[in-house]
Amino acid sequence: MPDTSPRGFAYTRDQFQQLAEDALALARTLGASEAGAEVSEGVGLSVSVRKGEVENVERNRDKSLGVTVYVGKRRGNASTSDFSRTALEQTVRAAHDIARFTAEDPAAGLPEVEDLAFGAAAVRDLDLFHPWPIVAEQAVEIAQRCEAAALEVDRRITNSDGAGVSVQQSHFIMANSRGFRGGYASSRHSLSVAPIASLPGKGGDDMQRDAWYTSMRSPDDMAAPEAVGRYAAERALSRLRSRKIATAEVPVLFESTVAAGLLGSLVQAVSGGALYRKSSFLLDSLGKQVLAPHLDVHENPHIPRGKGSSPFDDEGVTTRARDVVKGGVLQGYFLSSYSARKLGMRTTGHAGGSQNLTLTSRLTQPGDDLDAMLRKLHRGLFVIELMGQGVNQVTGDYSRGAAGFWVDQGRIVHPVHEITIAGNLRDMLKGIVAVGADTYTSGTKTLGSVLVERMKLAGS
Repeated sequence: MPDTSPRGFAYTRDQFQQLAEDALALARTLGASEAGAEVSEGVGLSVSVRKGEVENVERNRDKSLGVTVYVGKRRGNASTSDFSRTALEQTVRAAHDIARFTAEDPAAGLPEVEDLAFGAAAVRDLDLFHPWPIVAEQAVEIAQRCEAAALEVDRRITNSDGAGVSVQQSHFIMANSRGFRGGYASSRHSLSVAPIASLPGKGGDDMQRDAWYTSMRSPDDMAAPEAVGRYAAERALSRLRSRKIATAEVPVLFESTVAAGLLGSLVQAVSGGALYRKSSFLLDSLGKQVLAPHLDVHENPHIPRGKGSSPFDDEGVTTRARDVVKGGVLQGYFLSSYSARKLGMRTTGHAGGSQNLTLTSRLTQPGDDLDAMLRKLHRGLFVIELMGQGVNQVTGDYSRGAAGFWVDQGRIVHPVHEITIAGNLRDMLKGIVAVGADTYTSGTKTLGSVLVERMKLAGS
């Protein structure tokens, strides 16, 4: 990574490197058996507007130095935002003192040397850093354009919860006493808007809100402000005249934007923390069927500009592309060094979470767009929004508020709201009968709309 000071940062890579090296040296002087350090800096701008007027303009500039010290199998951690020599010494000493008086943990310690990223693996360029050189006035103008486009779509778009622009960039260096050295700069920018639709003469009795956004590493890859605004308005308008439906048990189609939550539940259930605490509905599931047989989940942490891309995880362990699920059968967990040791296994390079997951079905055809998926649903519920946190990761029980559309004969009949959908994640994941070609990337997960064979709807 080149010297970063001209790109809006106050510190350079060399300065970060020196701070990390000094922290490790101080830890050794105090008698630490092992140590790790991370130095980071973040810079950002956020603006929000509502009804064309500026509501907030915020700037952030954050920096941090974190130190982890091991005294045998005792671990201590401390951090500071002060990069002075005195603060550095105090922070390392605090971490060391915590370690001295902490109970021993057999699983504590740095990753094994053979798992760490060295050489080319540590410096792989994934094209993650794309600064957006705009000032507050420009960001405000973009947000205003987005909101104005939404308000101009239809006279039934009567209000707005506002629009916002966020411009963020950061860089860091990690180092540990086992020889790992690595770091890079990254960026993430976003634009969002939330219009409100209502029917004239209804006095607010039928008022619907929806939202849309675009978020990318590079501003050049973001959708146009006007396109974001118009689509958000169309979504809000489509929800007018929503009604309740009767309690039933029917197929449910999850829009691609919300289907990512199902994949997220799978990841959480097969992640190390949940597994060694025995707080997962998928305990001992390695090599067993967890999804329908036509489904695969692939992970690729090295996609250029990917939101979950990284050459190494939060511990410096090398990341690798892999099949997480193949033919519905779980091929691997998501483990950090610590959780791997607790389970008697080896780290998978997932300290910090999953990295660019893609759910695909072997049954999906190129023409399986949303209209095709509605025809496959035939009669049931098409969900575009989920509410609440009614997911029990221990039992798999799933119950969440939902809004969307009632579908009959493969066509949308009317919008629905104030309903609850319920099932069990174990059955839902195995009961996925189709995945659409209408793929959408939500955070680090990419998938199309997902059709679940049967769920319970609690309505009127």
